Amino acid sequence: MYGEVWMIPLNRSKRTAEVIWGSRKEKIITDYDLREIDLYSFQGLLKHEGKSKFGDAYSHWQTDASNFYIDGHYPVRELWSRARSCWKKVLAYDGRSVLVVAHNAVNQALIGTALGLGPEYFRVLVQSNCGVSALDFSPSSEGSPPYVCLNRLNQTPKSPLAESGGRKANKRMVLVSIGSGSCINEGIYESHPEGKNLDAELSQKVAELLSDVNMTSIISSPGAVCTEAAAVISNVQKASYSGTSNLVMKQSQDLDSENIAEQSIKLGQKWFATLNSKIVTKLWDQSGQAWPYLLSELSYESQLENVVVAVAPPLSHIALLGRCLNLTKEQLSLFHLDSGSVTVIDFPDGPAKQGVVKCTNYTAHLGKWAAPISKSSLHNVEL
Repeated sequence: MYGEVWMIPLNRSKRTAEVIWGSRKEKIITDYDLREIDLYSFQGLLKHEGKSKFGDAYSHWQTDASNFYIDGHYPVRELWSRARSCWKKVLAYDGRSVLVVAHNAVNQALIGTALGLGPEYFRVLVQSNCGVSALDFSPSSEGSPPYVCLNRLNQTPKSPLAESGGRKANKRMVLVSIGSGSCINEGIYESHPEGKNLDAELSQKVAELLSDVNMTSIISSPGAVCTEAAAVISNVQKASYSGTSNLVMKQSQDLDSENIAEQSIKLGQKWFATLNSKIVTKLWDQSGQAWPYLLSELSYESQLENVVVAVAPPLSHIALLGRCLNLTKEQLSLFHLDSGSVTVIDFPDGPAKQGVVKCTNYTAHLGKWAAPISKSSLHNVEL
């Protein structure tokens, strides 16, 4: 599966890499640029020690990390610079798949720099302990950088809904992608003996994954597949929480992209480049209406904990991710979602502030229908 593994030259990473690498004969490559963030005078301090010793500087580190300055250094900016340097070396490898074993912060920087996101995205794309993220690189025209796509973010041994990594939040949005409009179709619809019933099967598995979540509202696209999926989720939710009388069911036309999605099936990773600009603009404009509407559903002060579940085709949710991260419509091709997948966005500072993407494209709950991480046709990098 992997042709090469890179790691930071520290014992803990070395042990992890060796467990994954097993008996393969290829050498494990170490690179000091993969070391964790250096916080200089902050290094090794407990939180209460940092607050006591550094006061305002510690607050700056917590609230504006990308501009945090200490001992003549900008630690997050330096981390981003090292990550860019690492990519030049990793992508020089002429092979299919590369495994990178490193720590939380540097993995954030690797993902951010691969996607062209600056250090202001530090702490926005969560990396949990033992979490796996996968980036797909595919060739572009000669001399141009490769196309990059975040295949999935922060897949952990636990459910993506469990508390693992990132700041604790009582406002959460769960994006459930349902429909045959997966941006990279894996052939599961064609291979299923009862293809038209696969959405119902995936919906049931999603509902079971969400059964431990006491959600406050389910908002779906008005399309038949999505409304049926929302009903399945609602039924399982009510069975889990003795009726859940306060659960609200709604529909939003701005989450509907089924017609657009039909045109993107089987187009592969470069689906964005093949779509008519008017279609992309329509999708983006719809998301501009849907995103604030979903945020408003999270804003009820009476709800100490508020979980909104949005059920829509994958393309709609990719556009919502773009809105969450303050991107442009030209950057939508940076993300991939499979039908049946779950994406989790937390709002530790409330829905008026930057959302924290805890996980994207989680499919482990789908069992035999789970989309594989590695694709033979792409240069794949897993972190």
